[in-house]
Amino acid sequence: MIAVLADTHMPKGGRALPPRCVEILGEADAVLHAGDFFAVAMLREIEALSRGPVHAVHGNVDEAELRAALPEALEVELGGARVAMVHDAGPAKGRVGRMRRRFPGADAVVFGHSHLPLHEEEDGFQIFNPGSPTERRRAPRHSMGVLRVESGRPRFEHVWL
Repeated sequence: MIAVLADTHMPKGGRALPPRCVEILGEADAVLHAGDFFAVAMLREIEALSRGPVHAVHGNVDEAELRAALPEALEVELGGARVAMVHDAGPAKGRVGRMRRRFPGADAVVFGHSHLPLHEEEDGFQIFNPGSPTERRRAPRHSMGVLRVESGRPRFEHVWL
């Protein structure tokens, strides 16, 4: 199982990762983070909580050290599935097609930025926004995602925190 996060925006005030999020990170074989950690300390916290590798891209509010250390976009192979990541996938209109063109070798794209949980699929290609575990904004609840790869096929689900 792979934990999927975006938009943690920490540290900020007394904010902390929700207990269920921490639990999932500890059980995950890997973590995907689609940007907006805010500070290097948040990346280090997630790395310490996870028993597997953390694959991440930088977001628009990440401090300079994160922007220098993390790519804008990334593709990783997980259990035979190719998953791309980018922080901002742009406007909703045409997003699936735009991401498919940008990442033609990917089976799915994980993104963040809007803080709105989303999962869309078109002709076997998927896009997934896990939402935010700490700053829901217009979303009904805090959330994250989990990814399981079965027979080389990514299967995403939201986890409501």
